[in-house]
Amino acid sequence: MAKLEVKELLDGGVHFGHLTRKWDPNMAPYIYMERNGIHIINLYKTVAKLEEASQALSKIAASGRKILFVATKKQAKDIVADKAGNVNMPYITERWPGGMLTNFITIRKAVKKMASIDRMKKDGTFLTLSKKERLQVDRLRAKLEKNLGSISDMTRLPGAIFVVDIKREHIAIKEAQKLNIPIFAMVDTNSDPRQVDYVIPANDDASKSIDKILTHVTDAVAEGLAERKAEKNAKTEGDDTTVKADTTTKVEETVKSEVKIKETATKVKPETKEEVKVEAETKEMTKAKAKVKTTPVAVSQEEE
Repeated sequence: MAKLEVKELLDGGVHFGHLTRKWDPNMAPYIYMERNGIHIINLYKTVAKLEEASQALSKIAASGRKILFVATKKQAKDIVADKAGNVNMPYITERWPGGMLTNFITIRKAVKKMASIDRMKKDGTFLTLSKKERLQVDRLRAKLEKNLGSISDMTRLPGAIFVVDIKREHIAIKEAQKLNIPIFAMVDTNSDPRQVDYVIPANDDASKSIDKILTHVTDAVAEGLAERKAEKNAKTEGDDTTVKADTTTKVEETVKSEVKIKETATKVKPETKEEVKVEAETKEMTKAKAKVKTTPVAVSQEEE
């Protein structure tokens, strides 16, 4: 991941803050100076904080958790939708649906409703409805798509949220705080940075500034996803090699056992033959003795 230079941020207008009379005193550590009644943000601190946030986001992405991007202001909508969409992350660019995080089960039901309408259209049941009902269903589907279409793949609570303007998205911040979800945000001079876990002091009103920050952030997320994919591939390859090794060892064991059985069989065969010979000889000997006993008796009878 290439480190952002201060000059790049300067060109994007990231250093411009709000009017001095609108400032939040908690942003004082991130303010460099005041010029023409406007606060100037310290870009060296922005670079440091951006690197810290990017590393954390990369780790979250590598762990397999989703990162929810939130930006409902006009100049940030398209940029967030484009950048978050490129890395397959959910995003909210329309009105924040109340209870999006704290009442996630109900939001999931609304997403499932959207999926059920799609199924109706596929299997033909949609055409059995009356014209008025079809119109109502279409309107409902369009409304759900507008508000929740971008989070249809989010099956559980996100691992973190990234907010562009914390003053505007105060409900999202409150919900994330309640559920202890890490908050990453672009914080301007008129906002309170204490609400955010990973502060990125930057101009959150200019589209160029938003684009610069989000490009760097989404690149970090993409790196995390690539790392996860590489680990998965390595794991599957490792499993294959272990399976192959197990099968070869099993084959070797069976071959060895078969050889042992053959060896024992060959050893047993000559012993059994000798025993058979001994038994035959003993039988012949007993028969000969019996004959010897019977012959003298017959001779004595003839003499008498």
